[in-house]
Amino acid sequence: MKASILVAGGAGYIGAHTCLRLAEAGYTPVVYDNLSNGWESFVQWGPLEVGDVRDAARLDAVFAKHKPVAVIHFAAFIEVGFSIAEPGAFYENNVGGTLTLIQAAQRAGVDKLVFSSTCATYGAPVYVPMDEKHPQAPLNPYGRSKLMVEQVLEDLDRYKGFRSVALRYFNAAGADPEGRIGEKHEPETHAIPLAIAAARGERDKFTLFGGDYDTRDGTCIRDYIHVLDLADAHVLALKWLLDGKESAVFNLGTGTGTSVRELVGAIERRSNRPFPLELAERRAGDAPALVADNRKAREQLGWSPRHDLDAIIEHAWAWHANGALDLKR
Repeated sequence: MKASILVAGGAGYIGAHTCLRLAEAGYTPVVYDNLSNGWESFVQWGPLEVGDVRDAARLDAVFAKHKPVAVIHFAAFIEVGFSIAEPGAFYENNVGGTLTLIQAAQRAGVDKLVFSSTCATYGAPVYVPMDEKHPQAPLNPYGRSKLMVEQVLEDLDRYKGFRSVALRYFNAAGADPEGRIGEKHEPETHAIPLAIAAARGERDKFTLFGGDYDTRDGTCIRDYIHVLDLADAHVLALKWLLDGKESAVFNLGTGTGTSVRELVGAIERRSNRPFPLELAERRAGDAPALVADNRKAREQLGWSPRHDLDAIIEHAWAWHANGALDLKR
């Protein structure tokens, strides 16, 4: 029988791609999602259990029914602006929901969790590229909520033997090359889908937030990592825990930084035409540059990214050209 893995938030963007890779690796991904940000049509590789990570009774029933051997946890709010506007809601869902999920896992005898963390726990870079020992000083409640969970996981490992791998990813992007799933958020706040929509004439412009950062062209620099490369790392992290290895933290990024203006240029090359740009004020909570040092993941986890920026944009472009905007809840 295939081992079941409970994937909290598995109907979302990164979660769904991870379910694809889990199925290819021989596992049964059991998606647990309240569908507030996920898409039922993304659940294609295992059963869907609709529920909220803050619902202890529902979680207990799902653990009892499917008997997963581990949990992969994506269920969280991710929009930085919303975290600043409503920090209480962020902490309730991202921290409180994670505690409820972990406690349900413990009641079911499950002691292994792969956690979707973020480079936002680092805050403004002290040095670039950023390794796992970089100081953690988040600039916004989103990053702080993820850091709080990392700290909880450290204590659970130390005092309760609950093992985890926290994956601090940089900027997820791209889509399944076969077009089965891709990136869509409501509202959409991520740079690549917004720029592609502008390039395709589906938006009237693309907004650059801040042109006066201390970077090579004044715009923010980010490390764009293909979503399937991220998904591969989650499968490797799961195997790491199932093999009995200790709790760990890994950065997931390419090690290459791309400025927003450079990203726009790459999308213009793909679309064969420029599109309207608007320069706006900086957004609160945005760091000037976030680039990964991924040596630890390469050396210990055996992971390395396989897709470059052109592949990311090509796969994202194909996804948006083939009906991404027609998704309905």
